[in-house]
Amino acid sequence: MHKPLRIATVTATCAVAGAVLYTTGAASAGQSTANSTHEPYNIGVLAKDIDAYYGTTLDADGVYQASPDSPYAADLARVDAAAKKQIDRAARTAHHKHTRPAVVFDIDDTLLLSLDYEKKNNYGYDGATWAAYVDRADRPAVPGSPELARYADKKGVEVFYNSGLGEAQRAAAVENLKKAGADVNLDASHMFLKDKANPPSYLAHCATPGSWTCTTVQYKAGTRRHIERDLGYDVVANFGDQYSDLQGGYADRTYKLPNPTYFVE
Repeated sequence: MHKPLRIATVTATCAVAGAVLYTTGAASAGQSTANSTHEPYNIGVLAKDIDAYYGTTLDADGVYQASPDSPYAADLARVDAAAKKQIDRAARTAHHKHTRPAVVFDIDDTLLLSLDYEKKNNYGYDGATWAAYVDRADRPAVPGSPELARYADKKGVEVFYNSGLGEAQRAAAVENLKKAGADVNLDASHMFLKDKANPPSYLAHCATPGSWTCTTVQYKAGTRRHIERDLGYDVVANFGDQYSDLQGGYADRTYKLPNPTYFVE
């Protein structure tokens, strides 16, 4: 997740299976916004709806968790079920088609849940507090996602990670993923993070040393292109909580995980 690109304090959720789309605007009641002249959805009510969607509960350690019987968990389970079928198909046909199937996961709110940070910061963002939160390496897992990574690995489908986290956050990301149960291919050749100081050559169209102009879509699609064209894999499934994680091609199927707390272009 590239946090500085947040559009609003709480911008949108688009969960799977026809969930409600919530939007907020910067204008006050009676003022025109870019999309509507109607009063925006009340942010206090929206926060309560988000809590209900997650089934947000405070555990004994003072950490906000998502309930396993929440609408959020149910939506995730539907994504996982569909993805396992895709992984199964890819694994079955790989030998006959002589392909090397792979799956690509975003990390923030795709594998590691940031609900506790969002809730405690009123769904806002501060670069310093976010970096400190990531460095603690104690985020809980997004329900079902680490299991899905292990499932793909067991089926012989290569697991890659394509994250907006910075290169300086690699050690914390690896530690946290291990704790969360996604201990699969956590080496540098499988986990792609943003390295703005020394961007890889396959991103030369938008990044050179000392100059990074890549949008999220350019960065993530460019990385998937590298996985397919340079490394020789077929990305059969791409997972992310943002549409910008999924756009730009170089994946047979895309799977949007729900995230009602922020929006990344």
